[in-house]
Amino acid sequence: MFKGVITALVTPFRGDAVDEEALRRLVDEQIRAGIDGFVPVGTTGESPTVSVEEHIRIIKIVVEETRKRVPVIAGTGANSTREAIELTCEARAVGADGTLQVTPYYNRPTQDGLFRHFKAVADAAGLPIVVYNVPGRTGCDLLPETMARLCEVPLVVGIKEATGSAQRAAQIIARVGDRMVVLSGDDATAFPLYALGAQGCISVVSNVAPADMAAMWDAAAAGDWKKARELHYRVFPLSEGLFIEANPIPVKAALAMMGKITDEIRAPLYPMAGANREKVRKILADLKLI
Repeated sequence: MFKGVITALVTPFRGDAVDEEALRRLVDEQIRAGIDGFVPVGTTGESPTVSVEEHIRIIKIVVEETRKRVPVIAGTGANSTREAIELTCEARAVGADGTLQVTPYYNRPTQDGLFRHFKAVADAAGLPIVVYNVPGRTGCDLLPETMARLCEVPLVVGIKEATGSAQRAAQIIARVGDRMVVLSGDDATAFPLYALGAQGCISVVSNVAPADMAAMWDAAAAGDWKKARELHYRVFPLSEGLFIEANPIPVKAALAMMGKITDEIRAPLYPMAGANREKVRKILADLKLI
């Protein structure tokens, strides 16, 4: 259902409000560059610091501007099952095609608790779910055995695997690859995961280099591993540089340098400055993106 390069979309701000014009422009530019879908209001979209009203409005704008050209997988995860259900129902009401559900953070449920959480969201909200495993951020690791158990839930259709481990990705693909889509959630290892059988990625880098990221996936899907490898190494500096500070600080700085958005971000994150900013600027210049 969901495959290819799916952009984990930034949320542009202007004057501490969502910059709706810039958001619509980004969506259209991304689609024209060959992107296969969007995740609005995930981590990259600053879901922790937008209000509920802003959260749903952002999803609605992306759905409207996409005009069914590519799927919209709304970030509606939470560490409260009730909140995740409520957000997902709202996302369904404004036309989202699916939902990205992060493992509940901070309260760290058991593996059985994780299964029950995702099943409850699927049963109550009725939207296809891509589970998001990023233990480095959440402190909660969804094990491959639990992912296999989630095959019992028809609306759980995939996983965004963001441990950065090729071994973990292989363990998941071996268990669920015939039933679910496995998507890389780590730009630096997207190419190796394609070789293992992943069917795309949910990408931060594609905010900045959508055409290259899309072309890498297209080449891999066509079996042109030489071209895919070349594109992997072309964008690899971005895969490192856009994570030298907490995401989405660097990617928003990069897009601001490219003239696409203002360099505005919600506290407690703050715009990039100093040596790190110059590192990102040099990467963009070397790739002729600025």
